[in-house]
Amino acid sequence: MTPLPPQPISPLDGRYRAAVAPLGDTLSEAGLNKARVHVEVEWLAYLTEHSLLGGTPIAPEQLAALRAWAADFGQAEIDELAETEKTTQHDVKAVEYLVRARLETQGLSHLSELTHVCCTSEDINNLSYALTVKQAVADVWRPRFEAVIAELARQAEEYRELPMMSRTHGQPATPTTLGKEIAVFVYRLERQLNQIDDIEYLGKFSGATGTFAAHLAADPDTDWAQVSQEFVEGLGLDWNPLTTQIESHDWQAELYTRIAHANRILHNLATDIWSYISIGYFRQIPVAGATGSSTMPHKVNPIRFENAEANLELSNALLDSLAATLVTSRWQRDLTDSSAQRNIGVALGHSVLALDNILKGLGQIDAAPEALAADLDANWEVLGEAIQTVIRAEVTAGRSTISDPYAALKELTRGRRIGQAELVEFVSGLEIGEAAKQRLLALTPATYIGDATRLLDFLTR
Repeated sequence: MTPLPPQPISPLDGRYRAAVAPLGDTLSEAGLNKARVHVEVEWLAYLTEHSLLGGTPIAPEQLAALRAWAADFGQAEIDELAETEKTTQHDVKAVEYLVRARLETQGLSHLSELTHVCCTSEDINNLSYALTVKQAVADVWRPRFEAVIAELARQAEEYRELPMMSRTHGQPATPTTLGKEIAVFVYRLERQLNQIDDIEYLGKFSGATGTFAAHLAADPDTDWAQVSQEFVEGLGLDWNPLTTQIESHDWQAELYTRIAHANRILHNLATDIWSYISIGYFRQIPVAGATGSSTMPHKVNPIRFENAEANLELSNALLDSLAATLVTSRWQRDLTDSSAQRNIGVALGHSVLALDNILKGLGQIDAAPEALAADLDANWEVLGEAIQTVIRAEVTAGRSTISDPYAALKELTRGRRIGQAELVEFVSGLEIGEAAKQRLLALTPATYIGDATRLLDFLTR
């Protein structure tokens, strides 16, 4: 049998590439190397601008050209690094040689020895990962997450007043509105987004074991901790002053844990929407040309939400693993984090794919008011809660002597389907005040929604 030409193993790089491709700009080997080059160039710029370790300021036009080269990192640099790494067998060393070669090209070879000076590989790597993860979350993951929230908020408002049967334990319960139930997810997701936005992206830049030993050996008169803080914060990151050879990755564990939590809420959303579709509360809008089943032509399957479920579970499996693995390093350094971090893009990729499917799925459903109304009208027994609560209030106010109203309603309604006529007859015979009786007689399952419509106002506060 003739073997296939080289194929992607991961569906993220195959079937679903279009949905997750923007993550490749940052969370790929090339994206990481681009960030490494950026950090190396900025460190060289900082040293020369501050005349440290014998460096002298680079002419503005030369510095601008060097930064432009780093920003335009592309296929030529990718290929050169790959070739160099065949010899170095070390990715960060290959980056150092790439920068040195560029300095030679620009007539700055006198500064070559300042390239990567006082740096351990992890000084470059931890800042590069912080920069790439921060950009990936801000530019790719977050906009999709916000788009899902925005669509849910739109639907919550659209269905603000649409009555719906609640189901607790899968059984008919006190009615609500479809809009309020969607708003619950909006509130939950917005809360998680606020927490994700508060994450610190920490960076260290303090040498082989975090002590600035080489720095002080070369220049004992400089406050290297201050230099480190200025440099790290100048990159748009938060400074971590106390580390081993590596930045301890706690911020990564915090970020991945919070994204995993957000994923779990999205998973809950997907299963709820799927369930509402299955009982007819939502109609699916057929997509022209799409096939629901290879044998049953009538079917329109909720595949977007099913796909999202699976991808959220895969994302969380990786995010949970990363959060657990990255916070532990043997003594001052081991390489478990190096292998683990190469999968950050895969973890976020499955979440991005799920978000893409949820957003598309939400755009392919409509509420079915007639189904919602029919379900409410078939479950008048849910008014038993209102009736027994009103009786209790009437007894307390001295307008009734009914004993154990809960038991009376339980006897009437538990495990039974009763209609409007039975409820009207029961309420009409109650020993309660006339005003209370009229309130109960006016109630229907569709109007017994409490303050559900007003609760959506809390989303805007």
